[in-house]
Amino acid sequence: MIIREGTIDECLEISSEIPEFSDNQYDQNEYQNRLENSKNLILVAEIESKLVGFKIGYDKDKNGSFYSWMGGVLPQYRKLKIAQQLADYQEVWAKEHGFTNIIFKTRNYLKPMLIFGIKNGFHIIAIENKNDIKDNRIILKKELF
Repeated sequence: MIIREGTIDECLEISSEIPEFSDNQYDQNEYQNRLENSKNLILVAEIESKLVGFKIGYDKDKNGSFYSWMGGVLPQYRKLKIAQQLADYQEVWAKEHGFTNIIFKTRNYLKPMLIFGIKNGFHIIAIENKNDIKDNRIILKKELF
């Protein structure tokens, strides 16, 4: 497997095949609007020249936090520790670029993402309540030492 810096188009290609994103596909404009004028990192994972995962983050709040915005792994490639390798690369990059912590947000019904964050040293710092409890947003933070 190769982890490398990638493009928005590659991430869109991967996300179109991820079932969890079927209700909320962001278009290229959304990606560009979020990433322009901010320090950002776009990562992709490849296995035998096939794009199998991605992770995108950027300097959303300009306060020392790196916001890990979007990422995913194709279902047939899960359990291969691809998400872990993407997260590890992102964490090293964020430290090297002067960020003091990483923040991400997940939905209450996405239990694997919540568990992944907690196993990787993130702490729940806030909850955004929605009409349906399953849609509550859980915000997690990890200090980078």
